[in-house]
Amino acid sequence: MTATAPLRVGLVGYGLAGSVFHAPLIAATEGLVLDTVTTGNPERQAQARAAHPGVRVADSPEELWSRADELDLVVVATPNKTHVPIATAALTAGLPVVVDKPVAGTAAEARELAALAEERGLLLSVFQNRRWDNDFLTLRRLLAEGALGDVQRFESRFERWRPQLKGGWRESGAPEEIGGLLFDLGSHVVDQALVLFGPAVRVYAESDVRRPAAEADDDTFIAITHANGVRSHLYVSATTAQLGPRFRVLGSSAGFVKYGLDPQEADLREGLLPEPGTPWGVEPESLWGRLGAGESPLTGGGVPVESAPGDYPAYYAAVAAAVRGTGTNPVTAHEAAAALDVLEAARRSAREGTTVTL
Repeated sequence: MTATAPLRVGLVGYGLAGSVFHAPLIAATEGLVLDTVTTGNPERQAQARAAHPGVRVADSPEELWSRADELDLVVVATPNKTHVPIATAALTAGLPVVVDKPVAGTAAEARELAALAEERGLLLSVFQNRRWDNDFLTLRRLLAEGALGDVQRFESRFERWRPQLKGGWRESGAPEEIGGLLFDLGSHVVDQALVLFGPAVRVYAESDVRRPAAEADDDTFIAITHANGVRSHLYVSATTAQLGPRFRVLGSSAGFVKYGLDPQEADLREGLLPEPGTPWGVEPESLWGRLGAGESPLTGGGVPVESAPGDYPAYYAAVAAAVRGTGTNPVTAHEAAAALDVLEAARRSAREGTTVTL
């Protein structure tokens, strides 16, 4: 690998995460090239070849390890239960790794994986793309400006109305599958809360299985008390008939309320790609959040706050820089482990009906 040669990426898995998020973002990132897609599914192999002409296709991850010297980075976008063994094999083969969230099923496993990467001097990064959502970037800007005063309560909702089961491992109740919304969408909202407001000291949760024939949690609430006193109330649900605000943040001098989801996932699902010079992650003014005090945003209270453009491409640009040694890891496994501490505490809290101290 020379200083100017593109980094060659092997992508393991070509389901939703691999085909919609990782492959398009890798292909769109300057300095990265999607070299190989690994999937044993013939239909997905054909989809990968059609979407990325010239890409090599492998049936199993072992084919990547056998030619590790031809790759510069491996991305793991497989079912949750396989994240740790595949990432371990990649690191053992001497390859830097990106792992989709959750990096592992437990914080202990995440820290063991981090230790292996550190021992071998290799990058281990976790794909927490929601740090580059437009609403999250906007809120970070407002907090940096002190626009809300001292934040007292942070409410974050990732809610959907999906009364019918879709099937697949994400809805499995088998513990080894690491399914359910707590570890799926919960990984995002917990990570965002910790980034914004720091370490958690107490966790309380309520977790339910609402839909008939469902096995895994599909309606979960998590309350976090942060070390700095901020309280985060986080909701993840597939059974919400009326969606609440994505963010409601209350401070000593003002509050910020934002409805609607970042547009990047929907655009990627439609096959749209970020291109230089073309607007990306931009939403209409009608979806901007509102900042104010003493009035409801639903009746025009407060002032509109222009949403920062969402920027998922920034994650892989940062990964490329980190692999080259010119930048830092955008999301470390230790940060992911801290989020898993909270998720494990939430699962225990919901099971036992107690508040868990970390």
